[in-house]
Amino acid sequence: MSWPATGLIEFIRSTPLLIQAYFLFYVFPNYGINLSALQAGIIAIAVHYACYTAEVYRAGLDAVPRGQWEAVTALNMKPLTAYRDVILPQALRPILPALGNYLVAMLKDTPVLSAITVVEIMQQAKNIGSESFRYLEPITMVGLFFLILSLGLAWCVRRLENRLEVAR
Repeated sequence: MSWPATGLIEFIRSTPLLIQAYFLFYVFPNYGINLSALQAGIIAIAVHYACYTAEVYRAGLDAVPRGQWEAVTALNMKPLTAYRDVILPQALRPILPALGNYLVAMLKDTPVLSAITVVEIMQQAKNIGSESFRYLEPITMVGLFFLILSLGLAWCVRRLENRLEVAR
């Protein structure tokens, strides 16, 4: 990877998601780039996790034995065909668990976006609690929702790992 890409990835990975969301929502308008809270939130979480998963993909590609790369070169395969048929199937198996973990983490990080007024499920629970002065029920329901969704995603990833025969 080039040093500018590595530098950008390290910079984004070194700053909290909340700061990135604040920057997109509150600083960009000073430069004429007006984003809604939802747009800023989606961009912030997408870029934040893209930088983490970029390292996972890089590690997966590095895990493919050098002989496989030499083989596709010797066979004069087109790059797209080589990646699709030879390299990526071998790289996917070891990275799948990490990608599944990041998917669950991304889901659990969405409430952070309520700080820039993205009305998501946690913000709705707070709104309901402030109207009724009863916070226990809505917050508990949101917690159960996230638990069920996280466990469901983890189960799906585990099933996919087993299907691809990923060694744990």
